Amino acid sequence: MFSLSHNGGKRPFDSLSEQEILALAISSEEDDARIYLAYADQLRSDFPQSAKVFEDMAEVEHTHRNMLIERHRDRFGERIPLIRREHVQGFYDRKPDWLRKNLTLDQIRDEAMRMEEGAYRFYHEAAQRTSDAATRKLLGDLAMAEQGHEEIATMLGEKHLPEDAVTAEDETKKRQFVLTYIQPGLAGLMDGSVSTLAPIFAAAFATGDTWSTFLIGLSASVGAGISMGFTEAAHDDGKLSGRGSPLKRGLASGIMTTVGGLGHALPYLIPHFWTATITAIIVVFFELWAIAFIQNRYMETPFWRAAMQVVLGGSLVLAAGVLIGQG
Repeated sequence: MFSLSHNGGKRPFDSLSEQEILALAISSEEDDARIYLAYADQLRSDFPQSAKVFEDMAEVEHTHRNMLIERHRDRFGERIPLIRREHVQGFYDRKPDWLRKNLTLDQIRDEAMRMEEGAYRFYHEAAQRTSDAATRKLLGDLAMAEQGHEEIATMLGEKHLPEDAVTAEDETKKRQFVLTYIQPGLAGLMDGSVSTLAPIFAAAFATGDTWSTFLIGLSASVGAGISMGFTEAAHDDGKLSGRGSPLKRGLASGIMTTVGGLGHALPYLIPHFWTATITAIIVVFFELWAIAFIQNRYMETPFWRAAMQVVLGGSLVLAAGVLIGQG
């Protein structure tokens, strides 16, 4: 049995006995295997080849666990003390499943590498603290194995991820990024940039007051952002369409809608009417070209066609606002 210290309820690593070190190693390998299997389950639908890599890595962790259990049985018998990472000071925490569900493929790979680095440091330190020759050898071998997991992952990747599979998974990642962030963000930017042109410039030319124009532009931009954000988040939960988290899509759409409107509202903080108006028109020009660029870059719309559509539509709305304001 072991007692917890009063320092956050955790034991110092130096206070662990050889049996406790083995028990901690066993529970750690079990946790890592479960995490790798959870990653495999998470990736299987979109990245089946990477899922196989993590399944094989989980199998490696199971092999390590069995070796450690055999060593514990030889040294201390069948009863393994209950001690886990969260009981010991200084351990790199493993995130629970619900905090890993939204990780991207690259983030999952980075997390796995940090797990292996932490395991290597643990086995290296544990081997130094063990006097039994066979146990020390086993822990040292496991330290080398964890240090070599980068090579293992590479070999498993070559086995399960041939070049065509990597290309397919990269395309899937790109498509998911476009569906979750680019599409709703672009829709928001277009709505915020174009739909607020008429009320802002109508207010400007009707009142000639830059501060009132700014307040109208601010309220129109924020209101449109809230509306677009909630609409995007509410109309599709992403489960069937594969468009990703409604929260992420809603934030992308809402924020970009607000930014699109504020771009040509902020110049009206300038007190001089014509200086503010000319600045706002210049900002509108750059906003419309930015929209055309994003359409060309991510939506594969021919640049000049996108430019003509966006610039022509924006110019008509701008002209309508000016005419209404002067009417």
